[in-house]
Amino acid sequence: MALATRTDRRPSFARTVWDSTVGKKTVMAVSGLIMLLYLVVHMIGNLKIFFGAGEFNAYAHWLRVVGEPFMHYEWTLWLVRIVLVVAVVAHATSAYQLSRRDIRARPSKYVHKKARASYATRTMRWGGVILGLFIVWHILDLTTGTVHSGGFQEGHPYQNVVDTFSTWYGNIVYIVAMLALGLHVRHGFWSAAQTLGAGSRTRDRALKTVAGVLALLLTAGFIAVPVGVMTGVVS
Repeated sequence: MALATRTDRRPSFARTVWDSTVGKKTVMAVSGLIMLLYLVVHMIGNLKIFFGAGEFNAYAHWLRVVGEPFMHYEWTLWLVRIVLVVAVVAHATSAYQLSRRDIRARPSKYVHKKARASYATRTMRWGGVILGLFIVWHILDLTTGTVHSGGFQEGHPYQNVVDTFSTWYGNIVYIVAMLALGLHVRHGFWSAAQTLGAGSRTRDRALKTVAGVLALLLTAGFIAVPVGVMTGVVS
């Protein structure tokens, strides 16, 4: 009599974690914090535009040679880009799957909406969609120059930024996206802290304050650039 063989295999630890709700929330939190760190650095770099074309263009060039001679030209920049792409994909995928799981768990809408749900909480999903579309537009505008107005100039980021924010639609797209970013950061930072175990009854107020201040600084810092161009401070 032949012995039956077991063909089923236990899922890997990584697969088990990913399939769990806690695992997806953890991936979403960690990837969100990675992107948040990038945003802070990116905003600080953007503000160099107020010191003139020479300093801003020099900063853009430095981003491509950082790490030399150990790293080849643009290797560090591409490494950062790869990490960001992985973080964005992981964040978006976990957010989408958690959303679908939540919908399946309660197929009918609540009779009464949660009164305490903030505007940022209710618009997190749409905010994510807006930011995703903005990232695509932003890359096509200032990285590849595909949709850039005024003639894209390779190696002249200062002039490219001025060209973009010299158009009404460039300002509208950017400012709307940054407002959505502020709401996303405000709710996302606090949610990430809760997921990673940093939150508590005594620390919640402080974490919410930090989230609000961080969201406000990022929004104001990014919007300062198009406002600077519109008012002639940057020209």
